[in-house]
Amino acid sequence: MIDKKALESVVNEWLEKTDYFLVDLIVSPDDSIQVVIDHAEGVWIDDCVELSRFIESRFDREQEDYELEVGSAGLGQPFRVYRQWEIHVGNPVETQMKDGHKYQGTLTKVDPEGFNMEVEMKVKTEEMKRPKKQMVDVRCPFAEVATTRYLIKVK
Repeated sequence: MIDKKALESVVNEWLEKTDYFLVDLIVSPDDSIQVVIDHAEGVWIDDCVELSRFIESRFDREQEDYELEVGSAGLGQPFRVYRQWEIHVGNPVETQMKDGHKYQGTLTKVDPEGFNMEVEMKVKTEEMKRPKKQMVDVRCPFAEVATTRYLIKVK
């Protein structure tokens, strides 16, 4: 069986030379390996191939029979690591909170405890008869977030 720590070390060795970062690394009991990477400007297939070959050069298929898949985090997939929130500051995102609330807006700030979004909401003040749409800053602590993903807007 492939040692996950050894594999992660090899992947990190390749990542150190790039601006890519590791999102997920899965090794199943039957040695099916899935490596998921991301980049602020997107993931290129050529780089996935290069990482795959780099891993294959370090693990002998004659000694370890394994299946290897290297890919990107995927545009519509939920964020899994902190750096994904960092690279999407300024972009539209959709967040589902654990309490069921859903927000769509622009990711404006991220810190180790959570992130802020600018969201259009109906707000009513005492002077108003009817609620009016306004941009509101919403704080989302990571402990209360179920999922966050890049929001693809089609015009």
